[in-house]
Amino acid sequence: MTQNWPKHDMSFLSGRRLRRLRQSAWSRAMVRETELLPRDLIWPLFVIEGQNEKTQIRTMPGVERLSIDLMVDAARQARDAGIPALAIFPNTPDDLRSENGAEAYNPDNLMCRALSTIKQAVPEIGLIADVALDEYSSDGQDGLVRDGEILNDETVAVMVKSALAQARAGADIIAPSDMMDGRVAAIRAALDAEGFEHVQIMSYSAKYASCFYGPFREAVGSGSRLKGDKRTYQMDYANSDEALREIEQDIVEGADSVMVKPGMPYLDVIRRARDAFSVPIYAYQVSGEYAMIEMAGAAGAINRDAAVLESLWAFKRAGANGILTYYALEMARRLGN
Repeated sequence: MTQNWPKHDMSFLSGRRLRRLRQSAWSRAMVRETELLPRDLIWPLFVIEGQNEKTQIRTMPGVERLSIDLMVDAARQARDAGIPALAIFPNTPDDLRSENGAEAYNPDNLMCRALSTIKQAVPEIGLIADVALDEYSSDGQDGLVRDGEILNDETVAVMVKSALAQARAGADIIAPSDMMDGRVAAIRAALDAEGFEHVQIMSYSAKYASCFYGPFREAVGSGSRLKGDKRTYQMDYANSDEALREIEQDIVEGADSVMVKPGMPYLDVIRRARDAFSVPIYAYQVSGEYAMIEMAGAAGAINRDAAVLESLWAFKRAGANGILTYYALEMARRLGN
């Protein structure tokens, strides 16, 4: 209904001036609807072989791959900044990658050695282990391939063995990121049968086939070897009802928490998931999102620091319980101060 307010007489606003709550910093803080705290942040880290070794990632300015000894130092910094958990991703050497991805369940692989070393040195911080085959396969796919087809059940069987190896190495959370059907139930059953009932599953439940993963694939060494695409198992970005079905299925299968990935382009999916489900929901501010902010900031197109803060708050406003972000350590320190 249209209101015919007087054109010059603003007295009608005297009882409802919403700006009153925004007039000072203390008032804005007092009525703030969402919080962003160090405990909301998870720090993704890329591990490489070597000693005192770090390598730059060309498309992710400021992010480095770290050898295990340097990751221990990073874990201590994260703990001291109030970050609750790290998400670990290995850059497996080329000579250990294969069509069957067998290195994924080698108990002495790079991932497992990183998990056990960090857990022993910094037991107070949670460790999230990525479970997918793209970090171990010679073709860059998240699943086993036969005649161009991604094999679902055969891939799940390999992922179960990988998850068990990671749990034995000290992983606190298993994070299947492959989008194969039935993998949460299979991993949960295997963990329980082996006495790892305490190990959580954080499922990449709504992982979209996105162009925003490019820098990540460079970071783990899978991008240049990727054959084909991942559209037969990662989600179509035109769909959100399907995301809710995927999330619901993973919860039924035993996921303790779920993830939406990428983050910023899918705030609507985060909001729908929060409205529909009561489990913890995480967002991943992926490598392409990070790269856009960094490169736009470097070009002077945006205020880089302000954009980082605003983007992270958007995830919390949409309903995410936590955020996987490459800005975690920087932002935890800023927020803590």
